[in-house]
Amino acid sequence: MKIFILNTHPIQYFAPLYKKMAAQGLDLEVWYCSDESLRGEKDQEFGVEVKWDIPLLEGYAYRFFPNYARRGGINGGFSGLLNWGVLRQIWQAPRGLAVVTGWGYLIQWLFVWVAKLRGHQVALRCDAPLSQEIIIRRKAAGLRRFSLKFFLFKWIDHFLYVGQQNKQLYQFYGVADKRLIFSPFSVDNERFSREAQALALVKKRLKQALGLPLGGQVILYVGKYTPIKRPLDLLAAYQQLGLADTALVMVGEGELRPQMEQFIHRHQLLAQVYLTGFVNQSAIAQYYALADVLVMCSERETWGLSTNEAMNFGVPVILSDQVGCAADLVPPELAPDHIFPVGDVAGLAQRLAKCLQNPAQPSWPKQVIAQYSYDEVIAGFQQIVGRESSENKQDLRQKQ
Repeated sequence: MKIFILNTHPIQYFAPLYKKMAAQGLDLEVWYCSDESLRGEKDQEFGVEVKWDIPLLEGYAYRFFPNYARRGGINGGFSGLLNWGVLRQIWQAPRGLAVVTGWGYLIQWLFVWVAKLRGHQVALRCDAPLSQEIIIRRKAAGLRRFSLKFFLFKWIDHFLYVGQQNKQLYQFYGVADKRLIFSPFSVDNERFSREAQALALVKKRLKQALGLPLGGQVILYVGKYTPIKRPLDLLAAYQQLGLADTALVMVGEGELRPQMEQFIHRHQLLAQVYLTGFVNQSAIAQYYALADVLVMCSERETWGLSTNEAMNFGVPVILSDQVGCAADLVPPELAPDHIFPVGDVAGLAQRLAKCLQNPAQPSWPKQVIAQYSYDEVIAGFQQIVGRESSENKQDLRQKQ
């Protein structure tokens, strides 16, 4: 069975997955609605030009389709991607598995409908969590939920859930368990594990190269400097800690940089807080290798894949309760010390202090993250392909 995957644009986390799927014998073709991530377009939230420096089109079959939207692009809203060729191609394609990776664009809804009418099996894989679905404005919530339940989800055969919050969202809409398949949100664990091993012995040299204190600990933040990510909460919690020998490294860029710089100057933290600016994929590993703890304090975060990356380095994480991966990547028995209510600066500071007082690297990050791998994703696709092949053979025998 051939797999057709519709993506909005090439994504640095998905490209290695598609390459591995192809290498393991899955017959797939990825269809893209935009090439913005290849052209080095300005990221509206980073505020700088972003062009990923790892291969995004290597090792798998792909196609780009022209976008005919008047105000096109991935930042153009619901009608920002209108790739009519996608619909023509899925109608003409031999029956297989049509996979859509979200529902934020009209083209994704049309793709589902056309694929289903043509006789394809249809699968949905995205990272939407229930925690964010239930806080939608009441006026909009009714129409949204009616549309998703009756105009999208009823057309889908397989729901590839990436984690517990995502699974609960589908169950909230009445999706039967037999239609749910675990397909964890993952990063390239093999790559990050290799880099963790290679960098483990050169931590001091890396600190010297980045201008960090050699003897102290490092709190790491990886994300955009935007209100939703709440980086000022982490700065405030760090200031409350008052640990002169502990550095705070904030990897990212965005609109809140001026406010962050003002906070740093006002509290005389110039020698302890490092705002790195945008760091590309080829260089991000050295920051994880230096970290003693990763903090993600977002008020809305569908998943938070930098958590996966850090845990490959054995780095413990402290997450707000609105980070989508918290229920999956933090074991329940550790949740009181590693998950805090979003916006609770004092609670964040308390958890940081406790984590830093016990600097020995725990074993749980690497043990947990091993279950959130590309291999698990591939197993989910193989389950669908195998199931469909068996049913087709059974139908053929009955006809004979």
